Amino acid sequence: MPPPAETARHGLAADHSARPERADWTMDQGWQHYTAQQHGVWKTLFERQSRLLLGRACDAFVQGMAQLPIDASQIPDFRRLSDLLLPRTGWQIVAVPGLLPDEVFFEHLAHRRFPAGNFIRQPHQLDYLEEPDVFHDVFGHVPLLMNPTMADYIQAYGVGGLRAQKLGVLDKLARVYWYTVEFGLMRQKDGLKIYGAGIASSATESVFSLDDASPNRLRFDLERVMRTSYRIDDFQETYFVIDDLAQLLELASIDFATLYQRVLGQPDLAPGAVLPSDWVLSRGSGAYHRAKRNSCVAPT
Repeated sequence: MPPPAETARHGLAADHSARPERADWTMDQGWQHYTAQQHGVWKTLFERQSRLLLGRACDAFVQGMAQLPIDASQIPDFRRLSDLLLPRTGWQIVAVPGLLPDEVFFEHLAHRRFPAGNFIRQPHQLDYLEEPDVFHDVFGHVPLLMNPTMADYIQAYGVGGLRAQKLGVLDKLARVYWYTVEFGLMRQKDGLKIYGAGIASSATESVFSLDDASPNRLRFDLERVMRTSYRIDDFQETYFVIDDLAQLLELASIDFATLYQRVLGQPDLAPGAVLPSDWVLSRGSGAYHRAKRNSCVAPT
């Protein structure tokens, strides 16, 4: 069974009929309107993920979380977060209704505005929500915006996204965001750690990505990542591993136009593919996704 079609998490699934009045799609967070039940969902998610991430999250994530007003007591107020982020890394958090059109998303990142959904999932959606909500966006992403290197990288991605749109190669750049900002792993002296928000905000993937024998864990290579499809419906089949956050910032100085031309002449790679040229940190068994595929095969 082929992998599902890719969709960038930032814009392609946006409901344009729900466009807010502001041209930049921002809106008031409406913090005062959150209910006790919604704050309770945040508390449940926060406490569960905080326990799971002990010893699993990278140092920069842990440090950022400790420096920000993000705790179990209530859904964070974006204004308070921005008051601390602005003097530190120049970022602010802006409320949006959900997924955004690509050009709007990139424009915000290029100007150091991080769009965060102002809604939170329902109690029956604790384990999975297709569209990123306030828990994914704030718990998963915002702590690393306190790190100057990651802050610069995400801004560079926004600038690069605007260029990629003009060149017609947005799908290639979206893979870089997916395999770094959303689902990236990092090597520290004490082992592999999580820095991707899609992993950090997921109870199941925060365990699967580090502990399960099924996925591949490969050293990050930009051209390789641009060619690699990803999964939007399940755990990743491959995780790409960087040595430190500074490795990401190096991408900002690369001539992407030349790189795009090279990549466009090569076939895309399946999410679980391993090449002879790959630097393999751990070769996955593929057992998890193989079992899922087999379960979809109709009996004869």
